[in-house]
Amino acid sequence: MQPNTGTPQVAQIALSNIETIPGRTIIQSLGVVTGSTVRAKHIGRDIMAGFKNIVGGELKGYTELLQESRNEALQRLVLDAAQRGANAVVNVRFATSAVAGGAAELFAYGTAVIIQ
Repeated sequence: MQPNTGTPQVAQIALSNIETIPGRTIIQSLGVVTGSTVRAKHIGRDIMAGFKNIVGGELKGYTELLQESRNEALQRLVLDAAQRGANAVVNVRFATSAVAGGAAELFAYGTAVIIQ
């Protein structure tokens, strides 16, 4: 028996960037679900990015930061969907916005649904 941590168990939630889950039928829409994270730049990454601007190439520190942010926002979206009783999220999208100097929000959103 697992201890109750107060966090709902998140079952497999299907994610789709289109309006349907191929091969499944949507039987109920539960509304918009979201997940976001705000991240600040790291001084070490800024220094390395400055060097890369001189010689060119991928800014790997920023690539990793963006991937971590996407994953965290998506996990929060899935948790929001699970708390509403959904087993899928359709029309999943990402957006970014500047929040403060050197900080940005990565926002994930979609429509929570129940599928058969």
